[in-house]
Amino acid sequence: MFEALNERLTGVFDRITGRGALSEKDVAEAMREVRVALLEADVALPVVKDFIAFASERAMGEEVIRSVKPADQVVKIVYDGLVEMLGGEEPVPLNLNATPPAVILMSGLQGSGKTTTSAKLALRLTKTERKKVMMASLDTRRPAAMEQLETLGRQIEVATLPIVKGETAVQITRRALQAAKLQGFEVLILDTAGRTTLDEAMMAEAAEVADISRPIETILVADSLTGQDAVRTAKAFHERLPLTGLILTRADGDGRGGAMLSMRAVTGLPIKFLGAGEKTDALEVFDARRVAGRILGQGDIVALVEKASQDLDQAKAEKMARKLSQGKFDLDDLASQLQQMKRMGGLQGLMGMLPGAQKMKAQMSAANIDDKMILRQEAIISSMTKAERKKPDLLNASRKRRVAAGAGVDVQDINRLLKQHRQMADAVKSLSRGGGKNLMKMAQMMGAGMPGGLPGMPSGADMERLKALGGGKLPGMNTDAPPALPGLGGPQAPGGLPGLPGFPPKK
Repeated sequence: MFEALNERLTGVFDRITGRGALSEKDVAEAMREVRVALLEADVALPVVKDFIAFASERAMGEEVIRSVKPADQVVKIVYDGLVEMLGGEEPVPLNLNATPPAVILMSGLQGSGKTTTSAKLALRLTKTERKKVMMASLDTRRPAAMEQLETLGRQIEVATLPIVKGETAVQITRRALQAAKLQGFEVLILDTAGRTTLDEAMMAEAAEVADISRPIETILVADSLTGQDAVRTAKAFHERLPLTGLILTRADGDGRGGAMLSMRAVTGLPIKFLGAGEKTDALEVFDARRVAGRILGQGDIVALVEKASQDLDQAKAEKMARKLSQGKFDLDDLASQLQQMKRMGGLQGLMGMLPGAQKMKAQMSAANIDDKMILRQEAIISSMTKAERKKPDLLNASRKRRVAAGAGVDVQDINRLLKQHRQMADAVKSLSRGGGKNLMKMAQMMGAGMPGGLPGMPSGADMERLKALGGGKLPGMNTDAPPALPGLGGPQAPGGLPGLPGFPPKK
């Protein structure tokens, strides 16, 4: 979402980073460019003015102009300003401290993803908070709206209120409250009706439902791709409903990010979650520090580690570690790494979480390196026999032609994959010679899910330090170094990037 803004801000900071000292003129010019970048990202004008005033006042200070690394100080000030704009240091959790059932009222316009988000939130509360949740659809107007929520409930194994045709939203609300109390549900999620535009009938119905249900949380679900329209919608709803927070959907889209950057400042409401995909588990806790880090190209290593741990199959990880310790790495293992990468969001998703990785995108695009490359490599390996995957040396010219025909690729693509695998297998053999002492290092390199999970990254107790982005950089991370990914390695790491051996970023 913030790719364009990231490119603009990175360009601004790159120009001032190489200078030994900054004058007030340099800082003023940088702030002007930051202002233009924010306006182009569709951030509300009052928010931009306040941000620039905040940043300029601090950037012009004597301690910045005369500091050893003034450019780093300016980056830190912009980072602090973004964190403040987005809502402060700590995420704001859902308030569920109420006599059961705690009611969560979901509101928003039609098409904002309200029903899907209700299911995502229910799944999160069930899995993470261990709550007993019921969902109820109050949307009596949109065709199949109730059936959609019922279907999602079956998929995520969360109870839904049985559908009774002909009931009004108010009647459904009363029935849902009674059912939730009688059946001992701790949380009741009410999915209200939406419209394509704001109208009085929708607002009056939502207000009446809120009066009856007395929700502990009233959440507005807004589409972040609609820009300032989302901000206007939030203000209109907040005038009629006691909103307690926001959930922004389609945060993985290619919008400019203005809605997210403006929402908190304009409405005063905290953003509690981000919808980052179509799947029911694609709901992220909103953390202003981590979003600010992504905007400034510092990545989001904490999110990457969390995603890796969520997607990890512990049994497979232990099996992989034992195999690597013996110096074995076949094409089935490579296929497993490619599948792990896909589960974690693909190549583009991972690159967005790594410090400085945005700068490599142009080079990767020029080299035709994208998520389709992973699919091609998987297709190649799937077209091989079990014996060929276990022992790639069996692949002679005729076998390669057969595999190429089955995968729909050229023989050259197979040769590149085999070369990459050979490099990774050689690295594993080299590391295995030290026995058990190198097991952790190998597991990190191959994404076997051991503590630490990422080459060059702190592990264990040090993980807490990753939650603080001091000085605009992640502690313990060298953002000038080539990034390393679980199952990928860095450009200089043994094995390199799958399909990309020896791919170095330009300085």
